Amino acid sequence: MQPLAVARNAMATRFEVVLHGDNPVRLRAAAEEALDEIDRLDAALSFHLPSSQIAQVNARAARAPVPVSAEVFALLQRCGQLTAETGGAFDITLAPLLRCWKFIGATGATPTDADIAAALDCTGWRHVELDEAASTVRFRRSGVQLDLGAIGKGYALEIAAQRLRELGMSHALIHGGTSTACAFGVQPDGRPWRIAIEHPDSTAAVPLPPLSVVDLLDGSLSVSGVKGKSFIDIEGRTQGHVIDPRTGRPTQAAQLAAVWLPDATESDAFSTALLVDGPVALPRLCAARPNIRALAASIQHQKWNINSVGL
Repeated sequence: MQPLAVARNAMATRFEVVLHGDNPVRLRAAAEEALDEIDRLDAALSFHLPSSQIAQVNARAARAPVPVSAEVFALLQRCGQLTAETGGAFDITLAPLLRCWKFIGATGATPTDADIAAALDCTGWRHVELDEAASTVRFRRSGVQLDLGAIGKGYALEIAAQRLRELGMSHALIHGGTSTACAFGVQPDGRPWRIAIEHPDSTAAVPLPPLSVVDLLDGSLSVSGVKGKSFIDIEGRTQGHVIDPRTGRPTQAAQLAAVWLPDATESDAFSTALLVDGPVALPRLCAARPNIRALAASIQHQKWNINSVGL
């Protein structure tokens, strides 16, 4: 039995659904419906699309409450809870910092301390007011902006996987940009779906073996890293696009973080938090989610350190 793979671009990345079963036509239709859900969420959550609900909030919420759909409101509530649970390491209000470091629409550049301080003044969940009765969002000051880049892809995968189950799919793997994947059921040969976590050291003359190979049994794996959108500053340090919302500066605590949790929304957010805080965050994340499996790779004194809980 050959698996069927269907892919589509959305949220500035490539999503792929892999299914297997006896009816290829039914499988393809189910995959397309799951990808339609991702397109729908992209239209609602996009930072860049002016017509999206998040873009409308960013444009108007400092002046007056902005209504959003029940789904988007519930996701924003969830974001606030995750910010509290991660001690602020995950925070969707960091758009002013991303712009300050020129990671929005560019590849990055070092700002002045004054620019960082000004962006920090506009950053923090304390600036967001959610009115559940009216399903509205209001900002308590101007300059605040939301960017769901650290959770939107995971949430889209969660909803897409939910749709596949509703359509009667028993076995599926779905991933977004290879950084977050969720799966249920098994591969055609009965083995679990398997995901390798690549070593983040790209300077090695010989490719290093994966940090881990994870069996995805009814769960999701998210991997966050400083590679990708980054630049080398004048001191020779790599400054990545993952910024600590509390300090206003790109994280140096870890080079890679991976988190397994039952749903992709939380694995996406918690992998970002672990990357921001590094290995010291593992006890707090384990206390928040006792079923978590996580890994953080960091460099100390030019040596790699791998701290892992269950991965």
